[in-house]
Amino acid sequence: MKTILVTPRGYAKYGSKAGKRLEVLGYEMDVNHTGRPLPKDVFAEKAKRASGIIAGVDELNEELLRKCRHLKAIVKFGVGTDNIDLSVCEELGIKVGRCIGTNSNAVAELTIGMMFAAARHIVSNAMNVKSHGWDKPTGLELFHKKIGIIGFGNIGKHVARIANGIGMEVLIYDMFDAAQDVLAEYNAKQTSVNHILKECDFISIHVPLTENTKDMISTKEFKMMKDTAVLINAARGGIVNEYALYKALKNKEIYACASDVFTTEPPHREPWVDELIKMDHFIQTAHIASRSVESEINTVNTATNIMIQLLQDP
Repeated sequence: MKTILVTPRGYAKYGSKAGKRLEVLGYEMDVNHTGRPLPKDVFAEKAKRASGIIAGVDELNEELLRKCRHLKAIVKFGVGTDNIDLSVCEELGIKVGRCIGTNSNAVAELTIGMMFAAARHIVSNAMNVKSHGWDKPTGLELFHKKIGIIGFGNIGKHVARIANGIGMEVLIYDMFDAAQDVLAEYNAKQTSVNHILKECDFISIHVPLTENTKDMISTKEFKMMKDTAVLINAARGGIVNEYALYKALKNKEIYACASDVFTTEPPHREPWVDELIKMDHFIQTAHIASRSVESEINTVNTATNIMIQLLQDP
């Protein structure tokens, strides 16, 4: 029996109906129902027997891919493919698909939520009250502030749409020139990364993790920012150098930061990492930006459609 290995927890919860469409085509669904990521050794053994894999953050490196002799297609349950060795997939004839746009609004809404939370000290103040305190910190408003969006793809456009509704001035950077009608639609101005770093009150990152974007925001970039700037990273760990971030927050070079990602997830236990996570002006969530009911259902259906298409293509 040909097998489709499915690891994302969202598919286990919302994908029973979609999975039947693959079963009708003669595939057995091997779905991760544990409620947690599969251990690497378990994933590797299952992957070696699979014809298709719908993957989350599982690592599909060269060593494993060369052992997956039955594998025809991989579909990323999301957008970023930094956990998949694409060059080896191309060499071996393994087709790779991504679920582009299915979670864009969910990530954008969490991004905006993080901006409010960081600017108004919502998390630290709520924890203070839970500990029987009643501190009243003074925060920042978003209205009439400049937001710099680094990466103007699907997610960046959704962030711009919401920011416009708040009354923010939208500046964007992208490696490609945005069409004038698109900039007009989102009431946005295209500029350089350096201009965003120097001028914007809120900076939101929406680029993939590549060799070019690794440590894109580090010591030099933090020194360019306003001391009232708020940084948001709901993209990938590694784009922001976390040790440089720790130093910038400790030295009050920026106002606050909220991140949904970390270079290693969960973060390694090191003294400076523990200190960073405990800082009142730093918010760290557990890579939950895409995890809304609506986006999970969208991604389940899209991942299934793409898998069927890739398996049926000659």
